[in-house]
Amino acid sequence: MNHQISTHSNARFFALRLYPGQELLSTLKTFITEQNLQAAFIAGCVGSLTDVALRFAGESDTTIFSGKFEVVSLIGTLEQQREHLHLSVSDRTGKVTGGHIMPGCTVRTTLELVLGELEQLRFSRQPCSLSGYEELVINQR
Repeated sequence: MNHQISTHSNARFFALRLYPGQELLSTLKTFITEQNLQAAFIAGCVGSLTDVALRFAGESDTTIFSGKFEVVSLIGTLEQQREHLHLSVSDRTGKVTGGHIMPGCTVRTTLELVLGELEQLRFSRQPCSLSGYEELVINQR
């Protein structure tokens, strides 16, 4: 089996809160840039959204939902140039929808995030001949 293995790395953590009306993805990108994070990941997230923008598996179009949604999970990796994040939300009936996060997710009441960074590593993305997508590459700093 082919896979990339990295060596051990320490981690540091950041806590932040997003406010009503803030757009999730652009706010995360700004934070990553301001903090110069090279190998970040979502350690935890809780909150709510009014607008949800997702790309479903194998699709190229973005699907947008508007209403009141609870964040069930947000997970993924981030670096200076790109990110790979998946979001799951539940609607007022408890129905859960999830997919690849796209620009356009707007905070409803709050979004509480804990981000981690692997201090000895650097993430980047490169085209992968196996998947056909730009995929994660892990390097030592």
